[in-house]
Amino acid sequence: MKKKILVLPGDGVGLEVCDAALMVLEQFQLPIEFTYGDIGWECWKQEGDPVPQATWQKITESDAVLLGAVTSKGKEAALKELAPHLKEKKLAYVSPVIQLRQKLGLFANIRPIRYIFGPRKPFQFCVIRENSEGLYAGLDFRGITPETAAWLKHPNLEKYGLEEAAWTVRLQTRFGLERLFEYAFSYARKHGFKRVTFADKPNVMRESGQFAQEIFEKIAQYYPEIEADIHNVDAVALWIATKPEQFGVIVAENMFGDILSDLAAGVMGGLGLASSANVGSKIAYFEPVHGSAPRIAGQNKANPSAMLYTTALLLEYLGFQEEAKQLSESVDQVIRIGKTVTYDLGGVASTRQMAEAVLNSLVKSVSVCRAAIITVGDELLSGQYLNTNLQDLSQSLNRRNIQVTQHFVCADQLQQISETVIACLGQEDLIIISGGLGPTSDDKTRDAVAQAVQQPLVHHEAVWQTIKGQLQRLGIAPDASNARQALFPETATVLDNPTGTAPGFYLSCFGSTLVVLPGPPSQALALLENYLEHNEKKYSSVSRAQYAWTLIGIDESTIAQWVDCHLENEPFERHFLWKSPYVLVQLVGQSEAPLAPHLIEEFESYFRPYLVGAEVTTASKQLAMRAEVHWFATDPHLLQYFHSTEKSTKNVPKLEVGVSLSPSLEILENQEESLGHATITIRMKGYDDERVTFPYTRPLLGVVLQEYAAWLVLKRYSQTEKRK
Repeated sequence: MKKKILVLPGDGVGLEVCDAALMVLEQFQLPIEFTYGDIGWECWKQEGDPVPQATWQKITESDAVLLGAVTSKGKEAALKELAPHLKEKKLAYVSPVIQLRQKLGLFANIRPIRYIFGPRKPFQFCVIRENSEGLYAGLDFRGITPETAAWLKHPNLEKYGLEEAAWTVRLQTRFGLERLFEYAFSYARKHGFKRVTFADKPNVMRESGQFAQEIFEKIAQYYPEIEADIHNVDAVALWIATKPEQFGVIVAENMFGDILSDLAAGVMGGLGLASSANVGSKIAYFEPVHGSAPRIAGQNKANPSAMLYTTALLLEYLGFQEEAKQLSESVDQVIRIGKTVTYDLGGVASTRQMAEAVLNSLVKSVSVCRAAIITVGDELLSGQYLNTNLQDLSQSLNRRNIQVTQHFVCADQLQQISETVIACLGQEDLIIISGGLGPTSDDKTRDAVAQAVQQPLVHHEAVWQTIKGQLQRLGIAPDASNARQALFPETATVLDNPTGTAPGFYLSCFGSTLVVLPGPPSQALALLENYLEHNEKKYSSVSRAQYAWTLIGIDESTIAQWVDCHLENEPFERHFLWKSPYVLVQLVGQSEAPLAPHLIEEFESYFRPYLVGAEVTTASKQLAMRAEVHWFATDPHLLQYFHSTEKSTKNVPKLEVGVSLSPSLEILENQEESLGHATITIRMKGYDDERVTFPYTRPLLGVVLQEYAAWLVLKRYSQTEKRK
């Protein structure tokens, strides 16, 4: 049987984010039937009710409601904007959100909060807010009647009189609190949270606070496996901002929960990422938290992420758990890559473009494993030793289609190493760390990793015996400092090191696997290769379609403009690298699906005058495969930058090529300006002279001369071959 979802786009950006969500949702082809209804400010202005009766009828016929956004304004503004024929009816505006929550019995507002991106320790918790009572129960009054004044006493009331005051009741009932706390604990159990925190203010609101506390503690007794605690709401707010990873479920009355959940959204990255669900016993409605955002409405600028995460909550509620997980992970991926995101996330993409990126991630996604490499050592930062581990470990990962996204080099400082690890946790699938596992006081890596993952170091006696045996074979007497090399974080698995006394280890934390290796390059690479071989299935990323071209004589921005324009909608990452005198263009697909042949032809046709090869290459290499070249020049100083090609074993022609440079090499090397243009000319017997004017920087002049000359010869040679 199909599930029925009522879509209420509402006001402002609601229409745009709803369109984005539905475009992505349709990809799953689930047994869902969509209907549409009206809600919001325009309904109030034209009909005198922001939730028309027709909408209420549609709600009763639906399994769930997906709401875009609604605009709410104050009492005076609401009356002022009513249609003329409604102004005499003395209507009172009631927020459609409040109407939905109260009339449908949606007593709990669910606000999942989790780490998505950024350099901080990962976290995941949920704020559950009571929806129908508390300070938002609607018991809000202006003026105090004499009857009320008989018990409502305050010294400030005497200053201006009873009419110049307003007051609100914080209503809390046993019925409301019992169902709230019961839901909070059952939610924690269902989602694997080990802690439920009740955020209130019992030290000030003594009667209502004590009343709620007693009910909370009673419900907690039925969930003995879950830690239950009560804290002042202001303290909870501070801890959300500073240590969000300590929480599981936070439950609070209406206003406190409202404030805490928006604060938590800010910690997560902003309201543009914040999803919500409002649940009751029979139905639920789902909405992004960001509101109608009238300032950007109609501009296709709104971040669709909150609505897409909200849609994932909707799918989970309807029983489509796997699809909900896929959708959330695809949004995560688009945000973390950061190339197709809206302005609030630092990008320039439109609402629809970001939604299309999520859709592409869903449709054409492959298992691409991401990795960060952290190398440790003061000697690397000072330049005392070349950091060959970065290159060796990166190449090892790349051979297995594991995408290295970040490189870090840390000093031998515990806090710096720990903070760098924390910045990668949850962001990368693999975190490779090398160095700092020795026995001396400056070897800080094991302590830093233990601190980052919040685990104690545990002594492994069997490993210690192995280390002692290795040291004795080397003629070294083991001491207490060596015993540190047998300490590992509590959940770590040891990586044996047969060629050294510093074993590595690996462990999982916050969705990342940390592989910690000794610093000596041969040992680090061997242990990594061994780890990857034994975990081949885990890191068997699907190959991705890749293309590369080498161009010369053209700047990278010109190439990038053409590529970005013509391949804008293709699911390929675009990379441009200037390596004088070449520009390397690389395209990496999201899957094995190839780039359309006509696009390859268009690229190569447009850039043919500058194309050296459809690969990462050089003109000298290409020329060496086609001919044996001997360079000569009237300026012997110029020839120091030209090297004849090695004698080929193939039957290739031998070419004598003369070269000249204008201005002369002596002038270029001695003039004040270090940037400029020069012209190189080649002469080949039986052909007209061929020349090219090129930009140069003096330090790279010697690097580019033969490459430009080889390119000219290559073009001439290719033209000759075509005529044949």
